[in-house]
Amino acid sequence: MDRNPSPPLPSRDQDEEEGAGGDCIGSTVYSKHWLFGVLSGLIQIVSPENTKSSSDDEQQMELDEEMENEICRVWDMSMDEDVALFLQEFNAPDIFMGVLAKSKCPRLREICVGILGNMACFQEICVSISSDKNLGQVLLHCLYDSDPPTLLETSRLLLTCLSQTEVASVWVERIWEYPAIYDSICFIMSSSTNVDLLVKVGEVVDKLFDLDEKLMLEWIRNGAVQPLDPPQEDSEEQPVFKIVPCVLEASKQVRSENPEGLDVYMHILQLLTTVDDGIQAIVQCPDTGKDTWNLLFDLVCHEFCQSDDPPIILQEQKTVLASVYSVLSAIYASQTEQEYLKIEEDLPLIDSLIRVLQNMEHCQKKPENSADSNMEETKKSDLTQDDFHLKILKDISCEFLSNIFQVLTKETVAQGLKEGQLSKQKCSCAFQNLLPFYSPVIEDFLKILREVDKTLADDLEENFPSLKAQT
Repeated sequence: MDRNPSPPLPSRDQDEEEGAGGDCIGSTVYSKHWLFGVLSGLIQIVSPENTKSSSDDEQQMELDEEMENEICRVWDMSMDEDVALFLQEFNAPDIFMGVLAKSKCPRLREICVGILGNMACFQEICVSISSDKNLGQVLLHCLYDSDPPTLLETSRLLLTCLSQTEVASVWVERIWEYPAIYDSICFIMSSSTNVDLLVKVGEVVDKLFDLDEKLMLEWIRNGAVQPLDPPQEDSEEQPVFKIVPCVLEASKQVRSENPEGLDVYMHILQLLTTVDDGIQAIVQCPDTGKDTWNLLFDLVCHEFCQSDDPPIILQEQKTVLASVYSVLSAIYASQTEQEYLKIEEDLPLIDSLIRVLQNMEHCQKKPENSADSNMEETKKSDLTQDDFHLKILKDISCEFLSNIFQVLTKETVAQGLKEGQLSKQKCSCAFQNLLPFYSPVIEDFLKILREVDKTLADDLEENFPSLKAQT
C-alpha cells in the first residue's frame, strides 16, 4: 500500500478569514473547514438518495480519485491526537459506521476502518468507540469481509482495543456473541498469502487466547464438533476448520518473511498446550501431530541458533525458541509412542538444546568493567527483561532435555558419542544446567554412559561431586 498523501495545510485565504488560528484543529495547522467538507462528502456518498441513484454495483465499488485522496489525508491526520479528538467531537465514528454499513467500496471501507484504528490508539477515544454497541457490531462484521486490506485494518483496530485493559473484556464478550468469527479467522489463517494480514490476525488470536482461556477452549473444540445434519445433495458442504492446522498453515506462510509473525504463531501453539484439550488437538490426529512436530523440529534443528551463528543470536530468538521447545516437549511427553517421534531425532534435539544452553551462558555474562555507569543504569530494566525471558527459555530447555535423557538407550548414547552430540563438553553443559533439579535423570544417564564409555562417565562424575556423593 502506498503511503497516504500528506495532510493539507490551510490556505492563505483561510488564514486571513479565520484570523489567529481559528480554523486550526487544536495545536495543529490542519483546517477544520476542509475536514468538515471531507466528512460531509462521506455523508453524501452513503445518503439514501445517492445509494438509490447509484444502483449499479460496479459504480458503488469505485471511489472517486479526488475523494480517495482527501479521505486518505484524513487517515494520515488521524494519527494526531488533536485531530482524533476533533473527529470524535464531530461524531465521525458514526459517519464511518454508516459508510461501513452501506458502502460496497473496498477502498473506502478500508480507509474508514483505518481512521478508526488510528483514533482508537488514544485511550479516551478507544473507550468511547468500544462503548458503542452498534459500532462494535459493524466492526466485527468487517471480519467477514473478503478484502485483505479491510481485514488488515479491522484486525489492527481490534488488536488495539484488546490491548486496552479498560475495554478488552467488552470486545472479548462481543466475540463470544459471534461464533462465525472463528470460521472467518481460521479461513484467513489457512488460505491467505498476505503476510501482513496473517501476522495481524495472529496477534489478535494470541491476545484473545491470553485474555480468555475459555474462549480458547471453545475454539479448540469447535473443530472437533461435526455437524449434526448431513449436507443436502444440492447444498455446498461447509469446511470444518480446526484451529491447529490453520495456525500451522499461517506459520508456514510467515516463516521466511516475518520472524516476528512466526514468534506470534509459535506462542499461540504454546498457549494451546497449556490445556489438555489443546495438547490433544495437536496429537490426537496423527497428521496434525506429525505436521506440528516436523515444522517445529525443522525450526530448532535447521534454522534457529545454529552452530555457525554467533551466541548473541539467542537474544533475538529467545522467545520463539521458548515457545517451540515448550510445544515439542509437550508432544514428546504426551505421545512418545507416535511413529513420527523417531529415536534418531533425539540426538539432533539434544544438540540443539545444549547449544542453546551454551549460548545462554555467553549471553548472561556481565561486562566486568563498565566505562559508563549511567548507560548501564538506563539499560538495567532491559537487561532484567532479557534475563527473565532467558530464564524461561532455560527452564523449558532443561525440562525438555531431561525428558529426552530419560528415554536414551545404550545404542543412542553410543551413536551420540561417535557423532559428537554427547561429547564431554556437551555432557558437562547438560549436567551443569540439569543439576540438582534433575539429579535422578542424570544418575540414570550415567549408568548407561558407563556401559558405553566408562572413562567419560568417571570424568563427569569427578567433575560433579554431588553425583559422586550419591553413588
